[in-house]
Amino acid sequence: MSFEWNKEEALDLLKELAEIPSPSGYTMEIMKTIKKHLDNWNVEFKTTKKGAVIATIPGKDTSRHRLLTAHVDTLGAMVKEVKSSGRLKLSLVGGFKFNAIEGENCLIHKADGTTATGTILMHQTTVHVYKDAGTADRDENNMEVRLDEKVFSADEVRALGIEVGDFVSFSPRYEATASGFIKSRHLDDKASTALLLQLAKNLSETGEKLPHTTHFYISNNEEIGYGGNSNIPDETVEYIAVDMGAIGDGQSSDEYTVSICAKDSSGPYHYGLTRHLIALANKNSIDYKVDIYPYYGSDASAAISAGHDVKHALFGPGIEASHSYERTHTDSLKAAAALLHAYVLSPLVTE
Repeated sequence: MSFEWNKEEALDLLKELAEIPSPSGYTMEIMKTIKKHLDNWNVEFKTTKKGAVIATIPGKDTSRHRLLTAHVDTLGAMVKEVKSSGRLKLSLVGGFKFNAIEGENCLIHKADGTTATGTILMHQTTVHVYKDAGTADRDENNMEVRLDEKVFSADEVRALGIEVGDFVSFSPRYEATASGFIKSRHLDDKASTALLLQLAKNLSETGEKLPHTTHFYISNNEEIGYGGNSNIPDETVEYIAVDMGAIGDGQSSDEYTVSICAKDSSGPYHYGLTRHLIALANKNSIDYKVDIYPYYGSDASAAISAGHDVKHALFGPGIEASHSYERTHTDSLKAAAALLHAYVLSPLVTE
């Protein structure tokens, strides 16, 4: 069956996912949404003890399986301290720097299920007062949350139900432009998650038969290093992480093609499987770039580190400004979706 990508469907799903807060450790609501969609699409799935979801599409060969994974957890923070001023000190969740969230609106997720709003700012923000407003370190000692409440002490903050250990999520500010760009926080890796879910939905609806039983593993702890390293079915032969391509100086990845990773900080990905992906892109006229990500790890590398005996590879849409206010283009999403479709219909790698 020829590949046809429904852009509007993919973007609707991406927007929905992007706007559900899901920092690592606080992914309950987004996993409920994913399970609801899979139920509606009649896709079989199971939930792991850690809260991940593994959906399964049966294939002709039930003895040798494939697994595709994307992660839905994001960067975030937790309340480290309720300061005597009524402001909040933060502890970061995930690998990013404080400067990436300066000036960002946020939600504080209280234990009773309600939220409070605030903004993440430097303590020395006011240039008319602080001489070092521009030069002071952006770190946990200088950055704080300014609550949108009339509070002037730690006791008044605690009276609102805010305490140490509460999760803090960042406003995604999702926007789709007329020129095809998608701007949002957390495109890493909700863009890939949307594409995986869309593929599972379409396979279920069309009844297109896959050569091998294929699992769609939506992990929820990737940003802290161990999202997809357990509950991998024993029959799995090939393991593909569908995650963002890193863009910057010295990189070949861009916002308009699918990025195929040959190596990241964990080492080279499986040579034969990586070459298979490149061959599929060439055969199907899919625009792609091969790249190395120097400061990067994936669910696939986590699975290898955990000792799983699988061939592993990584590809996904190119994402500009990763771990900050990110951007991609629908051309990149389409290319990644096309490679996903071509891959699940292809034979297993034999070398």
